[in-house]
This record gives sequence, structure tokens and C-alpha cells, in this order.
Amino acid sequence: MSTPPWPAPVATAPVHATVSVPGSKSASNRALILAALADGPSRITGLLDARDTQLMADGLRLLGVEVDVRDRDTVGNLTVDVVPHFMQGPASIDVGLAGTVMRFLPPLAAFARGEVTFDGDAHARKRPMATIIESLKDLGVTVYDRGNGRLPFMLAATGEVTGGEVFVDASQSSQFISGLLLSAARFNAGVTIHHVGPAVPSMPHIEMTIAMLAEHGVIVRRDGDSIWHVDPQAIPALDRRIEPDLSNATPFQAAALVTGGSMTVRDWPRSTTQPGDLVRSIWARMGATVTQADDGLTVTSNGPLRGIDLDLSDAGELAPTIAAVAALAESPSRLTGIAHLRGHETDRLAALTAEINGLGGDVEETDDGLAIRPRPLHAGLFHTYADHRMATAGAILGLVTPGVEVEDIATTSKTLPDFPDLWSSMLMGDSPE
Repeated sequence: MSTPPWPAPVATAPVHATVSVPGSKSASNRALILAALADGPSRITGLLDARDTQLMADGLRLLGVEVDVRDRDTVGNLTVDVVPHFMQGPASIDVGLAGTVMRFLPPLAAFARGEVTFDGDAHARKRPMATIIESLKDLGVTVYDRGNGRLPFMLAATGEVTGGEVFVDASQSSQFISGLLLSAARFNAGVTIHHVGPAVPSMPHIEMTIAMLAEHGVIVRRDGDSIWHVDPQAIPALDRRIEPDLSNATPFQAAALVTGGSMTVRDWPRSTTQPGDLVRSIWARMGATVTQADDGLTVTSNGPLRGIDLDLSDAGELAPTIAAVAALAESPSRLTGIAHLRGHETDRLAALTAEINGLGGDVEETDDGLAIRPRPLHAGLFHTYADHRMATAGAILGLVTPGVEVEDIATTSKTLPDFPDLWSSMLMGDSPE
């Protein structure tokens, strides 16, 4: 039986609130991989407890790694102890719809002994995986697949990876590079990755991977944005604290801006590799005031928002939020550099075009982005396509458009647990801890 659509709450006054958001999904899943490959036990604090990280932890457990929950904080983040062990199949790993799980876990699983099968949600079977599959084959791993560059596939793992030089086309996702880099130090010959093809999107995510590896003492040598090299070595264990997820904070900031209010996000780092940090300059360019203090980052409306001409190639994950806000701005916007979003949880460009236009908007899909011309919106059903960021975009539009219903709001649990309650608390003037 299908779940009824969620009536998006309408803001009856400008939103003024302070919120805390859970830990970064991107950092959490990288931290779990590195802890599982390390030379001893480690503790991760502030780990996001959402579907994507649960799938990663479950996959590691199936391979024999201990991931033990020790505590939960007031935001819902976990403290976990990770104890590496000899990894062994057979194992059948469910990647859900998580790009980080489907692209980070197979290189690690090659260090197990036995058969390891990967599969996921129906939408996951449409996401590109050929780069990881073919890279692992080139690096000496036996992979059985259907030859279509998609899930499902199976590793006949031998407990080691030869490593060496590999040529990849990562123009569809930076996760292909990060997935190889995270495990590279454990390859017998290390790895040299050569990117061949159009520019790699979301480069800040690769910077995050390189920075987290460096904290473990693993140095990535690079030549521009197309060659990365890691020498073989042990990965020292490291206790780590995860930052708040800045991309997941952006719908709350958007709520304040489209209603003429203000929003403070607690614990916003002053320096970070998270691509979500780019939103500070984006809001400012659209006419908001952005200030940072010891208690967090505050965005404040200064009246109607301006449209923006924006290259989002470094932070495509922000596109649904920015598109929703742009549809409510006072002048047109153009978002570019995001052609790769056609291969995300859904084809986000087609989905955003269809759903905003379905509410009366005027959005045109371009070769590498969206052209958005603001128009008055009306009530309607906003489909999410099992995509968490589509769901939050629908919630933003519903704040100022009575009668918007968001299909499958539960898909937000992928990276943001309890989103409907957080959203409602924000509108009531509460400050969720």
C-alpha cells in the first residue's frame, strides 16, 4: 500500500530559527571505509545515522568488520567503534540508492576472500557503475557482471589487489576517483589514476577524500585534476569527529530566505572541504546577508531574492535547493555545469524541470543545466523519484505555495533522518537540537 503524499506546510510568517543538522554523509561514509582499512581500532564521533550510512555500516559488517554503536547525541548522530578484521565472503551487499556505498565499498571488498555480490534499489540499477567495474578488473580483481556497466555484479575476491596504473573516465561522478583513492594504499603496488574524458564534476568531494586520507598519513600526489598517485602503505587508525552536513543545511536556509526570515545553522565550520560551504557565496549573490559567528552561520533575507547565473559543477548536490529558490526569485536564473546530475538518484535535471513546471513554473532543461524563469506557482503533487533532494526542494516550494503535496517524503531518510519533524519544528519557531 502506497503512503499518502505529505502536505507541505505553508509558512504563515517569516521563518526565524536556529537548527542543528546531522553529520555529513560524505564524510561519514569516507570515515567508515578508512576505519575499516586501518591498522587498528578507531572511534568515529558525530557519524550520520541515516539510510546511506546504515547501508555502509551493514556492508562492512557483512564482510567481517566490527562497527559497534556506543552512543547517540542530541542531534541523532552516532559514536561508533570500528574494529578491522580479516574480511571474508560470501556476502550479498545491498547498496540501496547510495552512490558512496556502490562506488566506495567494492574496492574495499576486494580485500575479502570469497564471493561478494553488490545490488541495490531499482533506481540504483540505472546508475553508472562501469568505471568502478572496469577499473577493478584493470587493477587485478575478478569481476563478473552483465556487461552493461550497472548493478548487480559480483567480485571473486582473493584478499588482495594488484594495483598499478589505471585509466578511467570519471566525468559522470567524482565518486569513481574517491572510491579508488580510499582503498589505494592497501593495493600491492598502490595506484596511479589517470582521468581521461571531460572534466570531473564535484572536485571538492575529491579534495575531501584527499584531506581525510592525509589525516591518516596517506599522501595523494597529483598532477592537476587528471592524475592521482598513492603509494602502498598501511593506513594508521585515527579517531575522528564528523562535521555537520552542510548540503543538508541548505533547505533550512532556503526556508528562511523564501519567507523573508533568517536562519542560523549551528556549528558551521569556518574551514571545510564540504561542497555545501559554497552556498555562503551563492546566498550572498542572490541578495541575502551571510554572517558567521562562534555559534554558527546565519543567513538573513534582505527582501526578494535575485536570480543568479551559476556554475554548479563543484557542488551539483545543491542544484535542487538552488533551483527551488530560483523558481521563487524576482528574476531569471541559469544553472550550468550539472549535466552529470542526469546520472544521480534520478535524472535530476529532467525531474526538476517536470516538477517545477507541474506547479506552474517555467524551467527549461539545457545541455548542462537549467534555465529558470520565475512565475507564480500553484498547488499540485510534487514527485520525488526516490530522490531525497527532490523531496526537500518540494518542501521549499510548498512554504509559499499552498496546496503542494510531496510524494514519498520518507525518501529524505537517505541522508536526513526525521526531516518532516525538523521542518515542522522550524516553522513553529522551535530550535531542534
